[in-house]
Amino acid sequence: MPEKYWEKPVRVKKIAIVSPSLGLLGEPFVKHEKEIGFRRLRSYGIEVVAAANACKGIEFLKRHPEARAQDLLDAFRDPSVDMILCAIGGDDTYRLLPHLFEHDELLHAASNSQKIFLGFSDATVNHFMLHKAGIHTFYGQSFLSDVCELEDEMLPYSRKYFEELLATGTIREIRPSDVWYGERTAFDESQIGVKRVRHPNRGFELLQGNAVFSGKILGGCIETIYDLFDHARHDDSPALCRQYDIFPSVDDWRGKILLLESSEECAKPEIYQKMLQTLKAAGIFEVANGVLAGKPMNEVHYEEYKRLLISEINKPDLPVMYNLNVGHATPRCIVPLNVEATVDAARQVIRFAWGRE
Repeated sequence: MPEKYWEKPVRVKKIAIVSPSLGLLGEPFVKHEKEIGFRRLRSYGIEVVAAANACKGIEFLKRHPEARAQDLLDAFRDPSVDMILCAIGGDDTYRLLPHLFEHDELLHAASNSQKIFLGFSDATVNHFMLHKAGIHTFYGQSFLSDVCELEDEMLPYSRKYFEELLATGTIREIRPSDVWYGERTAFDESQIGVKRVRHPNRGFELLQGNAVFSGKILGGCIETIYDLFDHARHDDSPALCRQYDIFPSVDDWRGKILLLESSEECAKPEIYQKMLQTLKAAGIFEVANGVLAGKPMNEVHYEEYKRLLISEINKPDLPVMYNLNVGHATPRCIVPLNVEATVDAARQVIRFAWGRE
């Protein structure tokens, strides 16, 4: 199914916040963060609503994946909603699959959608779901992780991309951040207004291949992708993902640029190696036009991941660009998925060509 493109720029007037994975948004200990985030969004003149089940807490949403699925369907069906924003990630979004695809529920709800969908981490599965429905989406930020930042404002680099998306419904280009931030070790009310520790950033690093390469970007969190193949975390995840054919086929990956970013788990190099080997066995590196790899959180295993990307892909002509500010390491850009992109590592920019196919 061809991707749907905006016929005209979208200015966001109403946001629906959903919890398709972890139900953290409903817990009392994040109340101060939620209030900060709602206030910031409303300062843009935006109407903000939490989906019906989004704030029912971790235990309820863990027991009721059908409620999470219903919120997503309702948000797509509501004509007044311009943007669907994930509260945060988690690790079991795959459990929504039967409730969204058994009778093509998501396909019908999202058909001809011009809504913005934004999330990262375990929302990788949602992005694959919507890719299956022919909808391009936006990867890289979430409500609690970005809008609810405990500094006095959103982190400037993250805010720049978020505001561009709100104002235009698009992201035109991505450049590296000048700095990166150490992750917080606490998120309680005592942290309100406390600045993160800043470090100089290294910019985009071309590990191999041509400095300029093009294709539509697809992918997400490498741990979440790996869980679609491996049953160590959830025994039924590979079977469900095969049943509903959620992972793109090799033909679908042909000519794409694979986006990979790593989670807060900071996987040991031997685990990262195994994840790359799984993707290689799936045939992606044989057909892709390139790879974009995100900065590891706190730069843990930074050099080891670089070496493994080169050795495990083992295809010197395939362009691999590293240290993209996306996903779990802060600050975060926003990456449009399934939109034609040109990566220019020499000029330190990724540009997107918007238009109708």
